[in-house]
Amino acid sequence: MTKPSLPELLHAAVTAVGGTERPGQASMAEAVAEAVDDNSHLLVQAGTGTGKSLGYLVPALAHGERVVVATATLALQRQLVERDLPRTVDALHPLLRRRPQFAMLKGRSNYLCLHRLHEGVPQEEEEGLFDQFEAAAPSSKLGQDLLRLRDWSDETETGDRDDLTPGVSDRAWAQVSVSSRECLGASKCAYGAECFAEMARERAKLADVVVTNHALLAIDAIEGAPVLPQHEVLIVDEAHELVSRVTGVATGELTPGQVNRAVRRAAKLVNEKAADALQTAAEGFERVMELALPGRLEEIPEDLGYALMALRDAARTVITALGSTRDKSVQDEDAVRKQAMASVETIHGVAERITQGSEYDVVWYERHDRFGASVRVAPLSVSGLLREKLFAERSVVLTSATLKLGGDFNGVGASLGLAPEGTAGDDLPQWKGLDVGSPFDYPKQGILYVAKHLATPGREGSRTDMLDELAELVEAAGGRTLGLFSSMRAAQAAAEDLRGRLDKPILLQGEETLGELIKNFAADPETCLFGTLSLWQGVDVPGASCQLVIMDRIPFPRPDDPLMSARQKAVEEAGGNGFMAVAATHAALLMAQGAGRLVRATGDKGVVAVLDPRLANARYGSYLRASLPDFWYTTDRNQARRSLAAIDAAAKADGR
Repeated sequence: MTKPSLPELLHAAVTAVGGTERPGQASMAEAVAEAVDDNSHLLVQAGTGTGKSLGYLVPALAHGERVVVATATLALQRQLVERDLPRTVDALHPLLRRRPQFAMLKGRSNYLCLHRLHEGVPQEEEEGLFDQFEAAAPSSKLGQDLLRLRDWSDETETGDRDDLTPGVSDRAWAQVSVSSRECLGASKCAYGAECFAEMARERAKLADVVVTNHALLAIDAIEGAPVLPQHEVLIVDEAHELVSRVTGVATGELTPGQVNRAVRRAAKLVNEKAADALQTAAEGFERVMELALPGRLEEIPEDLGYALMALRDAARTVITALGSTRDKSVQDEDAVRKQAMASVETIHGVAERITQGSEYDVVWYERHDRFGASVRVAPLSVSGLLREKLFAERSVVLTSATLKLGGDFNGVGASLGLAPEGTAGDDLPQWKGLDVGSPFDYPKQGILYVAKHLATPGREGSRTDMLDELAELVEAAGGRTLGLFSSMRAAQAAAEDLRGRLDKPILLQGEETLGELIKNFAADPETCLFGTLSLWQGVDVPGASCQLVIMDRIPFPRPDDPLMSARQKAVEEAGGNGFMAVAATHAALLMAQGAGRLVRATGDKGVVAVLDPRLANARYGSYLRASLPDFWYTTDRNQARRSLAAIDAAAKADGR
């Protein structure tokens, strides 16, 4: 039997999921197949509606080697595992003459821990463990959550937190889960044979396709202890998120509360001298942190340096002592010891990293209204790490609707550790960029309106002219508005102002769960939904409920953001344009994601309104506009309002 061609396989898969074949999807599938066969790398921009998941799954399954697919959002993981993969595998089975297996793998703390559930949680004030079910009042929210978790543990096949609906609070989940550092290990644990996390790992080892998240991919790359099975092909979907997720995993933090918890956990397990030294170091650190002012620390202040060295040395002593002391009064000593060890090792690791003071790290103080002060350390760049760990051993395909910024892929490529496309060199990963376009006719379906007449937004203060403009646009659109704001404060101020002016329901992020807000927004065309730009990247509301997307200002990073400003400064010191490489790239990515909320289906029509004149007037405006979908462009406010009123009238005539 002849080997089926890629177009045949793609046709079978698209038919199975009830989709429509798109030219962009076919181009993408061909390019992915080529990259995998050549063991090269591909950055592919595939607009909304292309069907990109089949564009990479079909060639990857046809190739036959093990594939890891990493996504940023839970929604896409679910779509892949519950819809796209089962249907695609069924459709390809007769043609490939084999049935590829697939599995989902997440970090250990996402799975229910049977040891925690049955043996209890290490208690911090007293020795031993306590039964969290006894401790929580059955009538309390925590008690109800825990009882539900205990019932669920008998019926769940996966133990995966995301399979529990409705979910439980983070506090309840913390009582029945462990981090990888706190885990006893399958061989030492009484429940090792039935452990959900271990079963997920075993399934992943046997699977042809492993679906995971960016965070686990980062842990696998950074920590050196492989958590993902060996694989020949890596596909990173929602790749515009990868750098920030890897940065998050590579960031260390110390807070007085966290240090005090470690002291309590270790106190009963080590000799008095070691315990006292850690307690004294913790008190010294807490005193320093009481005076901490937010901002970057280009030099480590002397008092902080001393406090961290004391913490590091005391933590090292405790780690050594934890290995030898045995306290007969402690029940289930292995679990208590493991949790204490995990806490103290984290403190030792972060304190040592900051005191060593690498030029490749950025250190800063942060203050939080609820949690107080913390000291944080993050890599100045993750590009070298990604180049070395991601691209060295396998073919990598990175895809997203927004990878091409300002007209090319080099900006995103640089953040991933890739030299400009086409640069030759023995140690340089070879890659190519491909934009397969979008099935949507953006110039006919959407308008980009920039409110050129408004005052340039300042750092603080109310923008009454912007709120007036916002109210006029929402009124013209008949509601149907997704408002994307540069800060939560701006979103709240706009919601409050418009609730007083307009007779339209205005939903605000934080007043309900995200899922509930999106459901209510989609259900009623007159409703508006306001929130921050960063949290609306996954909103998918096709149709007449979303015909106006508003951005209040260009979302540059805050000037006092320690990590972004350090990255900008580093680019400038190397002779580059720090503003364009860091701030403008950051803004372009967020704006492209935000503007992408407008057109989600071929019948959608509407306006993206940017209420910041700099998009029209500033020199960098053309770079930002080139990063957005190719909408028809205007700065005429009357034109924008007339168009919105016409789109609203057409939707009402259709009964929408």
